[in-house]
Amino acid sequence: MLKQDQLIVQSKLEDLTQVQQWFDGFCAASKLPWLESVFDQVNLALAEGFTNAVRHAHSHLPTDTPIEIDLLLWQEKLEVQIWDMGGPFDPSQLTEPKPGTLKEGGYGWFLMRRLADNVDYERNDLGRNCLRIVKCPTPS
Repeated sequence: MLKQDQLIVQSKLEDLTQVQQWFDGFCAASKLPWLESVFDQVNLALAEGFTNAVRHAHSHLPTDTPIEIDLLLWQEKLEVQIWDMGGPFDPSQLTEPKPGTLKEGGYGWFLMRRLADNVDYERNDLGRNCLRIVKCPTPS
């Protein structure tokens, strides 16, 4: 592993700015050329994952409930882990909206899967959820 960092924020949508500034700084300091080419995709997936944790997983929890975000960087991949304390979530129960259908919500999981190389979700024995987003260099 080349680099890792962690940020802990509250369950507030306003904290998205802090999350994205932190992510930008992490990527800029990493100096890996391929990160620049995938930055926007990962930044959007991170924003979607964070806002989903606030809006859905923590919707009935106090706003000071922490959300932990880990960034793990290897030469060949970047992994984002978003940890929340919400209830269990089963992404296999989601139905992807049909193209051209307009509805409020329900697009986030599918958007993240299109932006990243791998997206998965797991719940650990301590009752915490982890959304894992992995992006690899785009082949040239």
